[in-house]
Amino acid sequence: MTPIRGAAAIVGVADEVSPTGVIDMPLRELEARVIADALADAGLSLDDVDGLCTCTGGTLMHSVELAEYLGITPRFTDATQVGGASYGLYIEHAAAAIAAGMAETVVIVYASTPRAARKRGEKGLGVFATPERLEWETPFGVMLPISAYALAANRHMSMYGTTAEQLAAIAVDTRKWASLNPRAHLQDPITVDTVLASGYLAEPVHKLECCLVTDGAAAVVVTSAERARTLARPSAYVLGAASAASHAMISQMPDLTVTPGAVSGPSAFATAGLTPDDIDVVQLYDSFTITVLLALEDLGFCGKGEGGPFVGESVLAPGGRLPGQTTGGGLAYTHPGAFGAFLLVEATRQLRGECGERQVADAQTALAHGTGGVLSATSTVILGTEATL
Repeated sequence: MTPIRGAAAIVGVADEVSPTGVIDMPLRELEARVIADALADAGLSLDDVDGLCTCTGGTLMHSVELAEYLGITPRFTDATQVGGASYGLYIEHAAAAIAAGMAETVVIVYASTPRAARKRGEKGLGVFATPERLEWETPFGVMLPISAYALAANRHMSMYGTTAEQLAAIAVDTRKWASLNPRAHLQDPITVDTVLASGYLAEPVHKLECCLVTDGAAAVVVTSAERARTLARPSAYVLGAASAASHAMISQMPDLTVTPGAVSGPSAFATAGLTPDDIDVVQLYDSFTITVLLALEDLGFCGKGEGGPFVGESVLAPGGRLPGQTTGGGLAYTHPGAFGAFLLVEATRQLRGECGERQVADAQTALAHGTGGVLSATSTVILGTEATL
């Protein structure tokens, strides 16, 4: 058993979304608000916080700047940026820091307002506009991020016979969850035919297979297992956590059908002492439908190349044998540019039994799996209702 297993727990969560997709407020104010809500959820205050993890805001020292804004002086900070995988990685690092006595209570936060910025006429620099990409990919028509995922989908179809209908089923099942979530941005049911008729954005990826662009924020409070047991609310104990990366540019991905989840997944399961069969509910990063399919294979829920038939059986849908993306995911709930923190929020709420119509019955274990970049980095977190599961 590794030192982080059961050493820490998620004790407070909060997220901020809007029915319109727009939250027009300063980024710092949004971050502070969602942090306050997560701390209130935990029954804690800023005075209890001695660790802070965040990488949003686009500035050199964002975690330190945010700490200054909040009026705290953390002894542990982390601003590692690996896109949507950052927040699971922070869980791993926070749990390790807590186990080593480097911190006791760590706040993880993400906030972004791309829609509000667009309304104000602001233009970002583009996270994919690196010198390497501008030299080696952009001149050849690579439009990021969607071209990268289209390449992966095409390759999986070519190698394994995966069909457009099977990939579309992921979007359909995700929307079924969204229809049970009054906070979801898109709630109207869709069919496989609806997805296939929505048109290509980059063949073979259809419009309804692509994540939203919305404003939003999420925060997670992690503390020691000992302290968690003294708090009033149920906790989600960190049983396993691992991260991995394999490339930055899609042209350098070693295998378009294998993500770093093939490393982070087995490592997290080994730490937890569990297997995919032990997981009751999954929260998989769904930037595109192919992201979900590859994650299911690499995490071991089905064999490599078997993802198409697997998702075609509606295993992820309400009533399915592997309920997944129970908020409606990045495809229908919210997606402010990264979705990893929201995965942790929902996984915790499911284990607490707080999800109303979308609650998975008797959920004791949950897996949250973030993906960053262009299938570049992954983080896998396994949570349980008890530290000794």
